Formats: sequence, C-alpha cells, structure tokens
Amino acid sequence: MATIDILGVPHAYDLTPSTASPHALVFIHGWLLSRGYWQPVIERLAGDYQCLSYDLRGFGGSLLCSSTALGGASPYLEQAISGGYTPKAYAKDLMLLLEQLGIDNAWLVGHSLGGSIALWGAALMPECVRGVVCVNAGGGIYLKEEFERFRAAGQQLLKRRPRWLCQLPLIDLLFMRANVVRPIERAWARQRIIDFVVAHPEAALGALLDSTTEEEVHHLPQLVSKLDQPVYFIAGDKDTVMNPKYVRHLASFHRLFQEGNDIVVEIPNCGHLSMVEYPEIVEREIRQILSSCSPTDG
Repeated sequence: MATIDILGVPHAYDLTPSTASPHALVFIHGWLLSRGYWQPVIERLAGDYQCLSYDLRGFGGSLLCSSTALGGASPYLEQAISGGYTPKAYAKDLMLLLEQLGIDNAWLVGHSLGGSIALWGAALMPECVRGVVCVNAGGGIYLKEEFERFRAAGQQLLKRRPRWLCQLPLIDLLFMRANVVRPIERAWARQRIIDFVVAHPEAALGALLDSTTEEEVHHLPQLVSKLDQPVYFIAGDKDTVMNPKYVRHLASFHRLFQEGNDIVVEIPNCGHLSMVEYPEIVEREIRQILSSCSPTDG
C-alpha cells in the first residue's frame, strides 16, 4: 500500500506495474467499502493491464480528521471536506489522483456508488477516460418514499458502529450473507466489518445523503446520455440493493444502448458484490469489453 496527498487528505492506493497495454484500469469502490474488494479481479487482470485501486476520501485507509479538530489544518483539507461528498466531488479527487500518478489513458471500473463516481470521472476527464464499466451500479429513478426510507435506514445504521463490533463473536457470519446470494468467504466478511466501523462519520453520512438527493438521482441519466465514451454495466440478477431493472434503466440513456448494443450483462445467482462473488466473471466481462472496443473508443 502507498499513500498520496490529495487536497491535504492522504489517499491509500495500490498500483500494479505497467504492461504493454496503453490502458490503465482504475477501480473505484462503493459506500462503506474499500479498495481491497477489487483484489480478486485485479489479480486476474494485472498481467495484461496496469491496475489502480484506491480508497475514497473518508473510507478505508484514506481517513481524514474530524472537521471539529481541523484547528490549524491546511486550507486544502478544509476545501476537500467543504467540497462535499457527491459523486462529482469524489470524481474531482480522482482527477487529481490520476494527474499525480501520471495516468492519462484509463478505463474506470466502479462498484455501486463508485459507478456514479466513474461516470462523473468520464464527464470531467474526456481526454483521459476511454470508457467506464459500472458494476452493481445504476439508478436514475427517484422514488420519494423509497429513498426517504433508504436514507433514514442508512443514517440509523451509521449510528450503530461501535469499535467493539469487530470483536463481537460470530458477527462476521452476518456480514458473510449481507447483500449477497451465496455467502462470501469469512475473510471478506471481517473486512466488511472493519470498513463499516472505521469509515469517517462525515464521509459515511455525507456520501449517503449527497448521492441520493432527488437532484443527484435525476441527473444521472443526463450524465450518461452526454458521454461520448463507451459505458458498460455488469449487474447481479439477484441484487437487492441495485435491482437490474434500474441498471438497465440507466444504461438505456447511453448512445450505445440506443444504437441497439447490449451493454448490460447480468451475472446469474449474484448479489451486490459481483467482484467478490464472481471475480472470474467480472474479469472475463472486462476483458471482452476492452477487446470489443475499437481503437478510437478505447
């Protein structure tokens, strides 16, 4: 693991060696997760593509100090925090990260919230981003009552994150089964507990609330419709967090879909953690996507 400073916030990242491919693959994790969940996919791809995974501001190893303790902190840190936790704000963090690492030819692969960040990244960096793969990510339909329940449940969840939760016997068995179809390995469950507990309070709450406003949700289809880069979607057919019908709804706004291309792949018997549940399928689909794109597209 290495760290790099982005607007005063140390960001943890892993970068594999460069390869003969001109494209780097940049992996973006979802809410209350961290970069490690991409490792099973990266291990399968790193021989052919340089792979970057990193922790979003306030999550995993990219933790920031509380705004109440900023004191003499740099104005850049205050700017990073005051900039909010919208997908667009996180995409701006990503833009600075890629600039500092010298990556100017990339495909963005984002999971859940990370998918929205990837779409914004493509919009903000058209010369750098060659394409996007959204994993368990979609949306664009704002159902007021459902979103209000989701936001309320998320806020209550964040209030119940004592540090000792990591030491609670058998708690990992619950996280082995949460939001997946078949139980994931116990090591992944333990990592989910750690990420759940250590996520910075402001970032965890801010990312939840800022990404689920009516304005933000309604803007996603507009964002997708304006992208010149290819965009593809990988969904779990039994994903209870991001139902495949919402994935297809968002995909329908992209020009490739409207031209009759099938840009959505559903993984059978899969939940919300495709890259952990079926890393071999995610790897295969990413390879097929990259190989199917013409030189001008990707």
